[in-house]
Amino acid sequence: MKFKILIPLIIVAILIVIFASGAFYIIQEGEQVVITEFGRPVGEPIVDAGLQIKTPFIQQVHRFEKRIMEWDGSPNQIPTKDKRFIWLDTTARWQIKDALIFYQALGTEVLAQSRLDDIIDSAARDLVTAHMLIEVVRNSNRVLELDAETLGEEEGQTKEQLEEIQIGREEITQKILEKARETVLRFGIELVDVRIKRINYVDEVRQKVFDQMISERQRISEKYKSEGAGEAANIMGQKQKELERIQSEAYKEAEQIKGAADAQAIQIYADAHGKDPEFFAFLQTLETYRKSTNESTKLILTTDSELYKYLKNSQLMRR
Repeated sequence: MKFKILIPLIIVAILIVIFASGAFYIIQEGEQVVITEFGRPVGEPIVDAGLQIKTPFIQQVHRFEKRIMEWDGSPNQIPTKDKRFIWLDTTARWQIKDALIFYQALGTEVLAQSRLDDIIDSAARDLVTAHMLIEVVRNSNRVLELDAETLGEEEGQTKEQLEEIQIGREEITQKILEKARETVLRFGIELVDVRIKRINYVDEVRQKVFDQMISERQRISEKYKSEGAGEAANIMGQKQKELERIQSEAYKEAEQIKGAADAQAIQIYADAHGKDPEFFAFLQTLETYRKSTNESTKLILTTDSELYKYLKNSQLMRR
């Protein structure tokens, strides 16, 4: 009876020892594992997440990242083909593609980051020093074509005289990626992407470059201002011409209206005079009185003057 009671306890004790010894382990999502036995890899890397088992005390679990990781290099001072020194700052994304090769070649992600520093920086230096600065800065000739069109031939600048790129920053970056990718394959690493984060001039040449950029922009600005002033003068001339035309037509139409009105007034006066000449003469005389006399007016007239004949008649009528 005692033996039967001890059997379950022994089994439980064995299971506790197995679990305590690390026979079981869990692989998380985003992880991959290499198993070693006395320091030597055993089998293929395990990349599937879940519960796994290994030989306790003998085998060891080495975990590595399965997701894409970031590499961020330090800015390096590099001369271009045209002997212009720049600070080049690059970044990259990489992934452990073969965990077994990675473990055998490097062992840790910290060492991998260090090797990427050497490999990517070396590839970037080789490509940058083999090309002109303008190739590293620009992606296309769009700005060049705009400057050539804006400056024009009268400025003594033609498209051939300006710096024209043949490759461009994007293609140089792609070549850096291709060159570094070939090197890192032997470490079980896949280089996903490489990008140039920033390009800056060293202090010795930065001010000269800024002065040249300012001079070019000012020349283009003056060209725009000159063209704008010419266009403004043309618009003002067209406006003045149109204004004079409108005023001339308006004056002509006003004179025609005034002439027609005067003719109509004369016709009305003539018709009125024809119907009752005596009454018309009377109204005209009264208008003359209104316009020619006021409180300060003094007139010396003979008694037989025609001007006041209606007033005389008025006095006679009152008598």
